Amino acid sequence: MDLAYRKHWDPYVKELTEKEIDGRRAIYWEVAYPFPLSNRDYVYVRERRLLDVGGRKIWVVLARSSPETPYPEKNGVLRVKDYKQTIVMEADGHAGTRVFMNYFDNPGGMIPSWLVNWAAKSGVPAFLTDMKKACANYPLYCQNK
Repeated sequence: MDLAYRKHWDPYVKELTEKEIDGRRAIYWEVAYPFPLSNRDYVYVRERRLLDVGGRKIWVVLARSSPETPYPEKNGVLRVKDYKQTIVMEADGHAGTRVFMNYFDNPGGMIPSWLVNWAAKSGVPAFLTDMKKACANYPLYCQNK
């Protein structure tokens, strides 16, 4: 949820901003794709809820593309118009957290099969490892702000 921190730990973030539009938090996120591909950008809204289910605290974060949100498209950057993400987190009863994530986006354009294969085999697992490390380092980041 902390966009400034995301910019700090995620090397693929080229631009990431948030503003309030019609009472909702709208986010603009440009992702740096490897050469020779064009960068992609996302315009989306998200919400966070804390649920109490029988005394269990469960965090839910929902995000979805928001094409009606007025962020202009940029030349040379492909707009991802179909994006959905759901994250559910719950303490595991020890010193960790159980996380469920359902993610979909249609990046548009022509993505070579080598990149799709790399993303499935290496890119997504590496990102999840980076995200786990970022979560562990977040308290230190907050102390040093």
